[in-house]
Amino acid sequence: MTSENNIPRGQLLLRTLAMPADTNANGDIFGGWIMSQLDLAGGILAKEISSGRIVTVSVSSITFKKPVSVGDVVCVYGECTKIGRTSMNINLEVWIKPVREDNIEDRFMVCDATFNYVAIDAEGRPRPVQKK
Repeated sequence: MTSENNIPRGQLLLRTLAMPADTNANGDIFGGWIMSQLDLAGGILAKEISSGRIVTVSVSSITFKKPVSVGDVVCVYGECTKIGRTSMNINLEVWIKPVREDNIEDRFMVCDATFNYVAIDAEGRPRPVQKK
């Protein structure tokens, strides 16, 4: 999934701030923290689409393009690219807006991924997606 003209694809699903507690030994934000934000955002969209409970079943792809720094505003955008009988594929992009005085770029993409979700019932069994 790639965006053209510095414009994120899909809708804004999550916006948060990268904090010092989320860094690795190099001072960059952990990739695992970014994956967690992707899963939260994708889960929000999948739950809205399916009108109910969902679970993450897999991550088809994830590509980290640039590091994220403490203080960056992290925005996750997403769009559903496929709806099956019980499953949904959600393409996600992480864009950051550095909050620094020397900032010359408004925002840029640092990661993209495809997460796969399944709608489940109260017993945790797959159920048909309740398409709107």
